Amino acid sequence: MLVTVKEMLEDAKKNHYAIPAFDVSNYEMMKAVLETCEEEKSPALLMGLGVDLEGRNLNLLTSMVKGASEYFNVPVCFHLDHATDFEFIKRSIDAGFSSVMYDGSVLPFAENAKKTAEVVKHAHSKGVTVEAELGHVGNASVGSISETGADTDPGESLTVPEEVAKFVEITDVDALAVAIGTSHGVYQKTPELRIDRLDEITAVCDRPLVLHGGSGTPDDQMQNAIHHGITKINIYSDVLYALNQGLKDTLNSITNPSTWPFLVYEDAMKMMKEVVREKIRTFGSNGRI
Repeated sequence: MLVTVKEMLEDAKKNHYAIPAFDVSNYEMMKAVLETCEEEKSPALLMGLGVDLEGRNLNLLTSMVKGASEYFNVPVCFHLDHATDFEFIKRSIDAGFSSVMYDGSVLPFAENAKKTAEVVKHAHSKGVTVEAELGHVGNASVGSISETGADTDPGESLTVPEEVAKFVEITDVDALAVAIGTSHGVYQKTPELRIDRLDEITAVCDRPLVLHGGSGTPDDQMQNAIHHGITKINIYSDVLYALNQGLKDTLNSITNPSTWPFLVYEDAMKMMKEVVREKIRTFGSNGRI
């Protein structure tokens, strides 16, 4: 049986650690995360992305994670990541997600709060918890060059502390993703997290805080963010790199195109598990079960 993200993050908040949340796109990614979490005695927080959930894939991937969770001795949460469509969120809850994220971060504050509140009301009626985002974490924007030749500035979309308490009051959201200097995707230069801004947020927010764009962010900065209140950190690109690099190395070395899949994926699985293990230990979620 899957658990909610609220159950996991309450303990992380109380005991000052963070849980790495891994987007899983297929069986091998799911298996690598679950096996490593069990080995490390860490809660397993898996996430699904819309691109992997189109059509019948919604039920297929959800059923796979739900079924697999029964064979592991750690709590497992399956969290819908970055959903923007209310009807899709409803279908995802019906399919079996135990937690969802509604991402209205590009909307004006009032509209984001209103739509988030609607999602929360529906999800809570189904026993499902909700993460929202205030401020906006962009896509691989740190250090990238725009068409005008200027560096994009993630600071322009940082979470405004003065809006946080009002947003939580309106929405009753269970966890809040904040923008403090990270971006999704692959960085072109090292990000600098705004811990001062995070402190201002934690001072007015009683909900678990989430950091998106964890891949590529230096360990010391993530550990500092955890020390200052972050309880969940999303990871995707680092695991994707391990998966694809492992497959590339193996496929370039074999001469038999009919090589069995478990052999083709062998190195990729090892490399993904190394990434998952490193994140678990860096964030301090090991030994919590």
